[in-house]
Amino acid sequence: MLDFAMAPYLFSFLIFINVLLAFAIIFLERRDASATWAWLMVLLFIPVGGFLLYLIFGRRLSKKEIFTWDKKNRLGLLAAVQDQLRSIEQDTLKLDHSELESFEDLFYLHLKNNDALLTKDNQVEIFTDGQDKFHALIEDIENAKEHIHLLYYIIRDDQLGQRLSEALIKKAKQGVKVRVLYDDMGSRTLSRKYVKRLEKSGVEVEAFFPALIPKLNMKINYRNHRKLTIIDGKIGYIGGFNIGDEYLGFNKRFGYWRDTHLKVEGGAVHNMQTRFILDWNHASRQDIHYEDRYYQAEPKGDVAMQIVSSGPDSEWEQIKHGYIKMILSAKDTVYIQTPYFIPDDSLLDAVRIASLSGVDVRVMIPKMPDHPFVYWATYSNVGDLLEAGAKIYIYQKGFLHAKTIVVDGKIASVGTANIDVRSFRLNFEVNAFLYHPDLAKELEDSFLEDIIDSTQLTVQLYKHRSKWIRFKESIARLLSPIL
Repeated sequence: MLDFAMAPYLFSFLIFINVLLAFAIIFLERRDASATWAWLMVLLFIPVGGFLLYLIFGRRLSKKEIFTWDKKNRLGLLAAVQDQLRSIEQDTLKLDHSELESFEDLFYLHLKNNDALLTKDNQVEIFTDGQDKFHALIEDIENAKEHIHLLYYIIRDDQLGQRLSEALIKKAKQGVKVRVLYDDMGSRTLSRKYVKRLEKSGVEVEAFFPALIPKLNMKINYRNHRKLTIIDGKIGYIGGFNIGDEYLGFNKRFGYWRDTHLKVEGGAVHNMQTRFILDWNHASRQDIHYEDRYYQAEPKGDVAMQIVSSGPDSEWEQIKHGYIKMILSAKDTVYIQTPYFIPDDSLLDAVRIASLSGVDVRVMIPKMPDHPFVYWATYSNVGDLLEAGAKIYIYQKGFLHAKTIVVDGKIASVGTANIDVRSFRLNFEVNAFLYHPDLAKELEDSFLEDIIDSTQLTVQLYKHRSKWIRFKESIARLLSPIL
């Protein structure tokens, strides 16, 4: 039985542990000030639970490079990157659209710090509807000849998940090499039966950062949020849609699901393939070697683009830096669609500065939360932008999940990274940065069409929100650095 006389000593011990942990957060992990204060508050107000929460959600991932590869097997990537860096430094890089040459500093940013090769021979198709996207994806899977590489944060064992598995199993039985990689946290409801059925048919399946002990995953805070499919090394898919019925609009809670996804053919598929191989080789003991047969893409169009990755293993928050560079380069317009708007001070300042400089800044968020706490932090942040003159739209038709930025109708970014601290610092993400006026205009037109299904949040409406909403905003914003 518990000796109540020992209770004060136990309490003192817990306080001592909390002090030690607070010391580690402040002096050893070198976090930014906002995250440090947020964790100190958790430790202060939840002495025992806060310690456990920190062990699971607060520890940093080791900065050592977890995605290792033999430089000899990089199929000339390093040399190609160095050649492009020199062409930018010597002002000899040529694009089909001369007006895009003013964005050379953005190309350089991603080349220098992310090995994100600029390819200029791509054909890109944009999907904003789940039915259209998955119809095209499954049709391409059915036409696969050599291999199918598929990575998703969420895969569900529902109608769409079954439809996908049937297509993959059919191709595996035909001799096509099929590999499926999913995030252990995002796909935590995926049944073992689903996985076994795939494996029994010859599909190789792996989980990213799986729990060593069932239901206890100490890396739960670091999630592979990427969505990639590469077929025969020629066709690539990248964007926001996961695998589940809600992404087809079949979930009554969310209704219509508005997202953005790209189908890519051309040189950029090389870089998407390399990203998949890196992730697969980390998760699997059956490494994929960087062989020519995985890189069969052919020139298809004139879209220039870069495939940019970021994650907690990265030295820089590369996608966030790309967002900031895009926004600060704007002369006329910045259109942003995101389910969560919880930027750090650097990105929030960039959006404010653009708006205060006379740029037409428009931000669109969903009307409903899929994570209530995160939603109120989002609502608080967009409210701040109203004072700077930005226009805020609340999408009403269903759930807005798109992660899209379009600047001046010339350049754009589409991918998996939300505008929040989790995407910038904790998740493994991948985005396509697109340099093509026609494609950017198409994305811009989609944004303007979505305004029809949105209501505008005005300064007057925001100021008249209830005290209860203000309270929820304040708490959510205070803790947003560790969400």
